[in-house]
Amino acid sequence: MTETPQNAGERIVVGVDGSEPSILALREAARLAETLGASVEAVTVWQEVYGLEMGWPVEWDPEDNAGKILATALERAFGDAAPAGLRSKVRRGQPARELIAESKGARMLVVGSRGHGGFAGLLLGSVSSACAEHAECPVLVVHHRHAQPAEAQ
Repeated sequence: MTETPQNAGERIVVGVDGSEPSILALREAARLAETLGASVEAVTVWQEVYGLEMGWPVEWDPEDNAGKILATALERAFGDAAPAGLRSKVRRGQPARELIAESKGARMLVVGSRGHGGFAGLLLGSVSSACAEHAECPVLVVHHRHAQPAEAQ
């Protein structure tokens, strides 16, 4: 008889936009998933920007671009050592709203403290803040680790 692990089917969702904090969030989600016996589900969300259609090259595909951002982020985070059971998906919509929807039934949602948008002085970006407030599971906000200054010799 084969036993099913207690946490089988549980997943940790991680929001990925390609920024350094989201790469750190991927790595932290993988570490937690291994500890908790859960899988990692990396999610990138793309959003249409209305009023700019005239400036985009005809061959530009925002969903394809989002997929490339996700693939590059996964490569940066894990190289050839991606966690077992890693799943990824690209969704269209408003990032916070889509990540909150993905949080339903998840063990945890992991996001970077700030993505590509926002202002440098903010501790939390609008997406991470909305997720922390409205997600349907616990949320871990991973802060970017700034390089330590070199010690004077």
